[in-house]
Amino acid sequence: MDTLFGGTFDPVHLGHLVAAEAAAEALQMRVRLMPAREQPFKREAHVASPEQRAEMLDLAIAGNPRFAVERIELGLPAPSYTVLTLRALAAREGGNRFTLLLGADAAADLPQWYEVESLPTLADIVVFARPGAVVRRHRLIARVIEVPAVDISATLVRERVRTGRSIRYLVPDAVREYVAAHGLYR
Repeated sequence: MDTLFGGTFDPVHLGHLVAAEAAAEALQMRVRLMPAREQPFKREAHVASPEQRAEMLDLAIAGNPRFAVERIELGLPAPSYTVLTLRALAAREGGNRFTLLLGADAAADLPQWYEVESLPTLADIVVFARPGAVVRRHRLIARVIEVPAVDISATLVRERVRTGRSIRYLVPDAVREYVAAHGLYR
């Protein structure tokens, strides 16, 4: 059994990794970080390509045996609907029951998700939230776990790169070097 943590990861930052580590510990499961090919709820276009975002995830999690990068959405049609991804994973890994890890912000949009009523047949839904955050209850949410508060967003990271400011200590060093080497977010 594995936990799936999907997202844009444009770019992956320490807030993502802290949440994933806390979830791995709380759930006693390995976490697969799964970059979306194209998220249906994102208003802005992805800046880095899906493969670049997956490569940054590879760099970010190197050396952590609790983590893996799951690239299944990169080969599926856009946009990336979670229910279709879970069906593709079930077809590839018959008999494997998944836990779907969502941030509180994503969980708030759960009622609008494509075929949301099918999710419980495919995965258990666990929501992570920072201390003091309010998680809107939904009958499909099996559990809520608390993760340390780390106030970093990918939007902040991209804006800092665009304006020539440092992203050191916001992203892993290998990701910072990748962003610079590929001229991303400028």
